[in-house]
Amino acid sequence: MKAIEFRRPDSIVSKGFILDSEENIPGIVLLQEWWGVNDQIKKVAKNLRNLGWQVLIPDLYKGKVALEANEAKHLMNGLNFVDAASQDICGAVKYLKNSGAKKVAVTGFCMGGALACLAAAHVQELDCAVIWYGYPSPDLMQGKKIKIPLLGHFALHDEAFDIGGVDELEKKLKKEKANFEFFRYDAKHAFANEEVDSKNLPYLQYNEEAKQLAWTRTVTFFNHYLNKIK
Repeated sequence: MKAIEFRRPDSIVSKGFILDSEENIPGIVLLQEWWGVNDQIKKVAKNLRNLGWQVLIPDLYKGKVALEANEAKHLMNGLNFVDAASQDICGAVKYLKNSGAKKVAVTGFCMGGALACLAAAHVQELDCAVIWYGYPSPDLMQGKKIKIPLLGHFALHDEAFDIGGVDELEKKLKKEKANFEFFRYDAKHAFANEEVDSKNLPYLQYNEEAKQLAWTRTVTFFNHYLNKIK
């Protein structure tokens, strides 16, 4: 995994990590949980690369990684979500396309899921998006701007992102005739993070069955929308 720099649309330099800059293969912009760019999210990047896509992780916390929930919350609250979506994520998508990727997706977990949803509305260069657990606050969501296919994975027993918010987002996207599909899992928040149980937080729990089903659906989605050339 190589550290890189790329320019946002506003010309500010942002940093991140990339796995394989080989030209002419689809790319995925992978967004961190509220912990930051830690070893676990880098493992996710390697798994995606092994499936045939180049992967770029924007470092939204600029090198900072949280170990405790209070620290993670502090870092997340200090992040401007719209700026991150419209600038950092957009810059990462353009970096991959300028490097030869004909199609680029965005996916993210927890905080990154909310940002992936925002990016679907703010980044015109995207081809599809996958959300894990998170969603943005209603006042930030501009569903009418989403013109790309959207896939969402959500936990029925999520205390961080209440399932009621998913229901409201779904209603909004249906009304605005967005191309999306949401799945709900009998699980808690961060069910796809195999290291989350070590945090000893009651509202987080790894769920192997839910993870595998969600990943199968994600890979099928990416194979369809990234690998299929019009």
